[in-house]
Parts: sequence; C-alpha cells; structure tokens
Amino acid sequence: MAGSGAPPSTVRTARTPLARAEHFVWLTARVLEQRRFAYHFLGGAADAVETSLAAYENDDGGYGHALEPDLRGPVSQPLHTAHALRVLDSVGRLSGRRAERVCRYLTGVSAQDGALPALHPSLRGYPSAPFIQVVDDPPSELLATGPVVGLLHRNQVWHAWLFRATDFCWAAVEGMEKSHPYEIEAAIAFLDGVPDRVRAEAAADRLGRLVREQRLAVLDPDRLDDFPVAPGYAPGEHHFPHDYARVPESLARRWFTDAEMARSLDHLAAEQREDGGWPIHWREWAPGTALEWRPIVTVEALRTLRAHGRSID
Repeated sequence: MAGSGAPPSTVRTARTPLARAEHFVWLTARVLEQRRFAYHFLGGAADAVETSLAAYENDDGGYGHALEPDLRGPVSQPLHTAHALRVLDSVGRLSGRRAERVCRYLTGVSAQDGALPALHPSLRGYPSAPFIQVVDDPPSELLATGPVVGLLHRNQVWHAWLFRATDFCWAAVEGMEKSHPYEIEAAIAFLDGVPDRVRAEAAADRLGRLVREQRLAVLDPDRLDDFPVAPGYAPGEHHFPHDYARVPESLARRWFTDAEMARSLDHLAAEQREDGGWPIHWREWAPGTALEWRPIVTVEALRTLRAHGRSID
C-alpha cells in the first residue's frame, strides 16, 4: 500500500520458510514485530523498530505495556526492559541517552544487593500469567539480571549500576550447582557479553558440563523422553542446543557436537507450522498472549536458523 513505509517483499510469491513466515507476521503480529521482521529480512530501517519500541517506554526509563506478553498492564518491569534491550541490541541502537535512562530505571528497581528481581511488586493488580508470582520484597534473580548485564557490556555501556550487578551475576553463575533452562539461558547471555573473556570461558565450560549432566538440553529430538522437563515447566517445554547457542559465536555452541547442533536446527526448522509461524511451548493462559508471542518466537527462530547458516529463503 502506498505510503505504508514498509519495504517491498522480495519473497511474496515463493513458499520458502521466510515467505510463509512473512505472511504469518503481516497477518498476526504487533507493529513492533512487523518492523523487526522488516528490518532483519526485508531491508527495513532500524529507526522504524526504535520508534515502535518507544510506544512501550515509560517516563521512568523502563518498559511496560505488555512488551513481554505474559506481563500485562502499563507498569515498567525488569523483564519488559530486558526484552527492550534485546530489541535495541538487535538493531544496533543500545547506546547513548536511551541506555542512560534505562540504567537509571534499573538502579531504582534493584534489590539491596544491586541486582534485579524478575518482577517488581508494581505489577500487582494487573493481569499476568498464573505461573508468575508477585511478592512485596522480591529477591534478585539471575534470570532477570544476567541478560541485561550481558547486553549492556556487549554494547560498551558503562554505568555505576553495572558494578554490583556484574558481581552478582559472577557469583550466581560460578556458584551454580543446579539450575533450569531459562536460568541457563540468562547465564549464557551474561557470559557472552561480559568483558572478562578468560573468566567467561572458564565459567561457560563448567556450565556446559552442568547442562549435559542434568540433561537440560535435548540432544536427540527423536528421544524426548530421555530428557525430562524441568519442574514447574509445561508438558513438552523442552530446551534444545539452539535455545542456548542462538548464534555460532556464543560460548554455548562449544557445549554441543556438530551432529547435536545439526539435529537441533533440523528440529527447529521442522517446527514451522502450516500458517507460517512457530509455536510456543510454555503454558498458554490467554488467547491474546499466545497470539502476541508467536510472532516474537517466529522472528527469533528465523534469526537463529540464518545465523547458523541454514537456508530460509
């Protein structure tokens, strides 16, 4: 449509994975995911992504308004803000005054040890997933802090908030004896961005052994029953090598053989549904949230496949 600002599709008549996903995104996605798809796969502009993301930003420098679809309501939350930082990083816009505003928000919502809780109690009263618990004095969690610290370091953002938060992440990762997949993802997000690469490689090596010993990654998709789902997760909520090593440069890529990674990517590619989108595997608790999540998961699946050299177009 003239004047829409969207770049023209180059794959509209094909039935490639990318073409099918494009149809799904234009049909179902929020404006933010449409802009992200256009940026990553159709030559769209980073400005458009940044403008769409700004609709979720609050005056306190954090992000809310169900940016992370399982948390509803307008209030800023650490998990929303982590999601925003991933988006900004993906388009090369995590810097400058925007990063400073985010760090001021992070300082204000941190626990006494300087790190982030997964949920700030301001969420109370707004709809949220039933598996999310809101408490008055939430503890710091690697789940929320690790990805934020890793992304800020990766983009060479320096702020006083980072010092104590980085120390928290090192202690959590190096002291880890038992874990679950989402916490492992947070740990590797921290290790992939932190400046001390020698220490990060040593910590990642230890973490990889833990992942294999505790069977936290499905190494053979044809033998799912051999890999138990973590306690509290939904039935079938397995994690695979590609969930940890979303790009070949990730330290998590060293945890898996070439054959294991190939099987994982084969499984990811095969999960594309007839409508062109990828499924979510965690609990669906409301129709709207499931609809919002699937385009997010679809964009990330395509990015992961392409990063590992798989043809999507």
